[in-house]
Amino acid sequence: MRRNRDDWTEMALRALAEGGLPAVAIEPLAARAGATKGSVYHHFPNRDALLRATVERWEREHTERVIELVESERTPRDKLRTLFAMVLDTTRKGSVEMALQAAAQNEVIAPVLQRVTEKRIGYLTELFVRLGFGEAQARKRALIAFSLYLGQAQMWLSLPGLVEPVLDEAVQVLTAR
Repeated sequence: MRRNRDDWTEMALRALAEGGLPAVAIEPLAARAGATKGSVYHHFPNRDALLRATVERWEREHTERVIELVESERTPRDKLRTLFAMVLDTTRKGSVEMALQAAAQNEVIAPVLQRVTEKRIGYLTELFVRLGFGEAQARKRALIAFSLYLGQAQMWLSLPGLVEPVLDEAVQVLTAR
């Protein structure tokens, strides 16, 4: 079976979610796919290029597309609730997010993670402004919301079964005046 760039970045995303940054290595990925290393190298000159394409795909799928989908909701409160529901559900299924957070110092991952975090916090700030909060208060609530998301994601990984989703409560607290 011939694989394309998307196939390899999909496999790399799965490997990242399952085994963290060390799992994104050309030889094991190729072996897992029943392919040769040359099949990967046909699309990527080295591991860093594969990793860069993988995290950029994650950025598109887990930030840009999520925001596009959330924007179809009518009210800012509905947008916030849908956003939390989508990202928390995705995180429970396998955490690329936590793997990337753990590898935040990596020279390939760091700039993408920084860009994604700024975009997410910026979008959350915008939602809170639309809910009637001033810019400074909206930014604080955005930071709290993002922190809540990261905390929930980490707890689902490290303490499965202990953490219950707090979606409605989170939205209620975050939007209360």
